[in-house]
Amino acid sequence: MTDERYRTVAGPGESQFTISGSQFLGHARPAETVEAAEAFVEEVRAEYDDATHNVPAYRVRADPLRAWASDDGEPSGSAGKPALNVLAGQELENVVVVVTRYFGGTELGVGGLVSAYSRAVKEATEDAGVREERPHERLAITVEYDDSGTVRSILESEGVDFEASYEARVQFIVRVPTAESDTLRDRIASATSGRAMVETPEA
Repeated sequence: MTDERYRTVAGPGESQFTISGSQFLGHARPAETVEAAEAFVEEVRAEYDDATHNVPAYRVRADPLRAWASDDGEPSGSAGKPALNVLAGQELENVVVVVTRYFGGTELGVGGLVSAYSRAVKEATEDAGVREERPHERLAITVEYDDSGTVRSILESEGVDFEASYEARVQFIVRVPTAESDTLRDRIASATSGRAMVETPEA
């Protein structure tokens, strides 16, 4: 995957409105992996398991880009595809949306459904806000205590996000822009004379 910047949602977003008695709830979240996107879809389905429909759509950066949607029982092409089209039209990636519908007794027709599902996604992503992002990767850096201060100083000077756990050895879980990953690995290897173990964590 190249290092070009991409647009994604800045955080969680929601939308809510009623049309002809049917209640629509839009939910938008950032998701860096297909697994994260699908986990959020399941989370919403579980929370709103009494709803008539929970329509999901996501666009996740993989190689190639993974774009997926489901009508979840709505007429074909009336729900999932319009939801996905909103994400594509806004050029959003690493994003997942689910639109929950409680049927109100009045049929909306395919055109009405397309309009409602599109609106729910648009308003949820607007509520979330949009930001530019760069591709990131996660690294697990494991060192002895003697090297932990050196590694921590490097991570702080690079300004990357990290979490540290101090057990038998010290492990730093680091989130670093992909384009800067090799440079960071080299700095840490050099500063610790190769003693630091740098791996890609499983999850």
